[in-house]
Amino acid sequence: MSAMYYEDFEVGQEYVTSGRTITESDVVQFAALSGDWNALHTNEEYSKENQFGQRIAHGLFGVSLMEGMKYRMGHFDGTAIASLGWTIKFIRPMFIGDTVRVKVRIAAMRESKKRDRGVMDEEVLLVNQHDEVITEAQHGVLLLRRPEK
Repeated sequence: MSAMYYEDFEVGQEYVTSGRTITESDVVQFAALSGDWNALHTNEEYSKENQFGQRIAHGLFGVSLMEGMKYRMGHFDGTAIASLGWTIKFIRPMFIGDTVRVKVRIAAMRESKKRDRGVMDEEVLLVNQHDEVITEAQHGVLLLRRPEK
């Protein structure tokens, strides 16, 4: 799909990304990158004793996936100016072996003070292979408007 401008979206529009399976390597690499080596993520024996009975992936790794998987769709390639912020709620854990995808619904749109851009608010869900919500978020995006001809 080619990049979309502010005018190409409408409130209520929905789209879903393709899936991606979470691997042990993902969790270890995110721990290394972030410095978050919490035993809940990295210690199998310790994690057997926690409430989930196994290691869980980092919640912020899930948020990073949400943005990356949305971006791979191509909607914002060259048209997104900035992320204006996230409001995030972690609903359930993401496990190694889960296959996740992202569901997006355009919740609101408004013009910016600058006429060449607009603000779009997205409702974003990270869901697993059972269609259970792992993470729900609201995300503000500053987008270019279609250039005048």
